[in-house]
Amino acid sequence: MGETALLCPIWDIDASPPESQDVAQAHRRTSHGDNPFIQIDFRQTLAVGPPPADAAAAQTAVITALTIANGFAHLAYSHAFPRVVMKKPMDAKRTILSTFLAASLVIPAVGQACTSLVYRDANGAAYAGRTMELPAELAYQVAFYPKGSSFSSRADQHEALDYAAKHALVAITVPDPVTKDHKVVEGLNDQGLSFSLLAFASTQGPKDMSEKTLKVLSAIDLGSWALSQFATVDEVKAALEEQPMLVTALLPLDLLKSPFHYTLHDAKGDSIVIEFAVGKQRVYDNPLGVMTNGPEFTWHLTNLNNYTFLSNIDRSELKLGGLHLKQPDSGIATAGLPASNTSVGRFVRAVYYSQFAEKAKTPDAALTTLAHVMNNFDRPRGITMDSRAKDEIQDKLDPGVTGHPMYTSEYTTWTALSDLERLRLSVRLYDSLNYVTFDLNALKDQSSQMAVPLSRFAEETADGTRALSAID
Repeated sequence: MGETALLCPIWDIDASPPESQDVAQAHRRTSHGDNPFIQIDFRQTLAVGPPPADAAAAQTAVITALTIANGFAHLAYSHAFPRVVMKKPMDAKRTILSTFLAASLVIPAVGQACTSLVYRDANGAAYAGRTMELPAELAYQVAFYPKGSSFSSRADQHEALDYAAKHALVAITVPDPVTKDHKVVEGLNDQGLSFSLLAFASTQGPKDMSEKTLKVLSAIDLGSWALSQFATVDEVKAALEEQPMLVTALLPLDLLKSPFHYTLHDAKGDSIVIEFAVGKQRVYDNPLGVMTNGPEFTWHLTNLNNYTFLSNIDRSELKLGGLHLKQPDSGIATAGLPASNTSVGRFVRAVYYSQFAEKAKTPDAALTTLAHVMNNFDRPRGITMDSRAKDEIQDKLDPGVTGHPMYTSEYTTWTALSDLERLRLSVRLYDSLNYVTFDLNALKDQSSQMAVPLSRFAEETADGTRALSAID
């Protein structure tokens, strides 16, 4: 089948396409301008059929067909969807399709596989670690917000909730696909309170029954609100009893409800999980300090009842009848741990490693130990792959795996370590061997906001050769 490449603006959907018209004949070639463009390859002639019944069906028909090959977006329709014929570009507003395409560059995928945990040293000091798994890099920034920084949160049609920072904070942020302001996905404030956003695909918050004049916090702004306003998880819990919060859509037309849950840890080592499930907002104490993704947090705790046999003591010998069995090396204690990278498996492993890792005697040794613990959740690209045909909508434009362009792969885009007493946030990117550390003690007296792309630190690798050469 022939292939036609073109640059195409976002089109409105024609409700009555000519029966004989072929998609390859329906396009026009155009140059870059103010309208959003995508590059499309038509790899096949599409069967003629009736148009989608409504906008939702059109969105599904178009977006579920998006795939990547050689860095370009393709439309590869399956037999399950009728042909969609496009007509004139929309000038007044972007269509559902254009919104999703823009969002695919900045919204964390629903399927992201994050792992968050707390580790304590021999003195009881708490340290938080988390990984961020995605099938693509996002436009992350490392941002510093001093005391007095202004924030605003708007939940649907409610009045905006404005708040000024009582505490300085450093955070990893990602831009909102519509407003372009940056949302906190990981952060630490000057009181040792940390925040992590993790994927939770079954998010379902309560219905909005509040008066529109009420100032309501949007759940996607929980990070900036909690870190800028509070010092401990107890303070956050108490404030949430008074402050209404809603799960809002990340995109216009009420598309893509925020698919996340949230975990916070403080300098005392206390932790909470905030979830929206089956129409309710829930705040749980988290005595283990571990969180991954779905199912609900309480399900994970119940599942631990299946692992009461766990121990870090190797039992390497056994006598059965007259037979003496002996394991030739160490490590048999971990044989009962789940091996998969699923949320369920990672939760159990995170509990095991955070509880049984040696309690370091110094803060520096504790961070090194925490880094080793987090290595157990580090995923290289290609270790697991997902077919584009089954990917979530926002993942259709993610880069393919080398040698397997029709597959995407979640990988650990970055890992973060937080020293909750010394107020240090350390980050290691996928393309780096080393952590870069941001010291809030050195930043918290700054009076202006600062932000840099996280990607610039991918090349911050220690040069051992130069260090050795500098020795007299």
